[in-house]
Amino acid sequence: MPFTIIRQDITRVQADAIVNTANPDPQYGEGTDYAIYQAAGEEQLLEERRKIGKITPGEAAVTPALALQAKYIIHTVGPVWQGGESGEMETLASCYRKSLYLAETLRCKSVAFPLISAGTYGFPKEQALQIALDTIRDFCRESEMNVILAVFNKDAFRLSSELLDDVKQYVEDHYVEERWGEAHPFTSMNMAPSYSMPEAAISAPPKERRRKAFGPRKKERRKEVDKPKEISIEETGIYSSVTGGFADLEEHLEIKVGESFQEMLLRLIDERGLTDTQVYKKANIDRKLFSKIRCNPEYHPSKRTALALAVALELNMDQTVDLLSRAELAFSPSREFDLIVRYCIERQIYDVMEINAILFEYDQPLLA
Repeated sequence: MPFTIIRQDITRVQADAIVNTANPDPQYGEGTDYAIYQAAGEEQLLEERRKIGKITPGEAAVTPALALQAKYIIHTVGPVWQGGESGEMETLASCYRKSLYLAETLRCKSVAFPLISAGTYGFPKEQALQIALDTIRDFCRESEMNVILAVFNKDAFRLSSELLDDVKQYVEDHYVEERWGEAHPFTSMNMAPSYSMPEAAISAPPKERRRKAFGPRKKERRKEVDKPKEISIEETGIYSSVTGGFADLEEHLEIKVGESFQEMLLRLIDERGLTDTQVYKKANIDRKLFSKIRCNPEYHPSKRTALALAVALELNMDQTVDLLSRAELAFSPSREFDLIVRYCIERQIYDVMEINAILFEYDQPLLA
């Protein structure tokens, strides 16, 4: 997928370019900066870094990746938090934006970021994450590059506490409902049986139980006069193994095969006046994958892909359930992943990156 969040040491990520939260001067500091210098080769990287000189906050420069599993290291200097009144927001957005454009200029197919300024520079973690998501989202709308957000220390990854509390309550409420339904199936579904057996039948042997409950069979039922009129197979329209046909079953039952997943998806795209590119980018899925869906009427997507497309099309819950059913998929009320996505659709959160951030927080697989 074009954008993903992973829990990984950034020095171990396989990408064409690795972004370093650099010191403004040609020297390394703590955290990610220190880890990258150690993994790439301290002396060699320092020598390359000296060739660049001082880097202004918000700017980006490049060196070879040396011993890292990458081609380049992009060095960007994040802002130190000073209360938010000194242009820190724009400077942080510039770090991501200029690093991304530099990677594109270098013809990288993938680039990996840490969360910039969310550690020792004191940037509020919720805002640091939101700026990262917003800037990367804008870039991915115009680019095919794969962007990775590598989170090694999850303490630096923080969503809005209000949002998380709301999601947590939703998941807990629905999880409790599901568990109650499993323990009390009739009560929870208002499906309590409307009949009761005679008391004498409760302890009776199996063969006797039916007789006590419903009375003895009457021989009269077997009389010839009560036999139903015989109907030929041609009249029923039901498939016969003898005749080898359905005898107009489809006409009799008026069977109508519904849209396939592909047909419904393409229809919805047209109805909303969207282009394929707009949809697969908003869904955060690869162009090649979308091409497979478009070209193959029998394509069955994964649940994560189907839901990503539902979110991209901003479907309501009923429409989402319908789209899933076309791919022989369904929501499960006992899976956190499904409950979180349901929460987002019901709250009209149609940003795949934001949904994926919530899923990541809950250690769930991401959409698409």
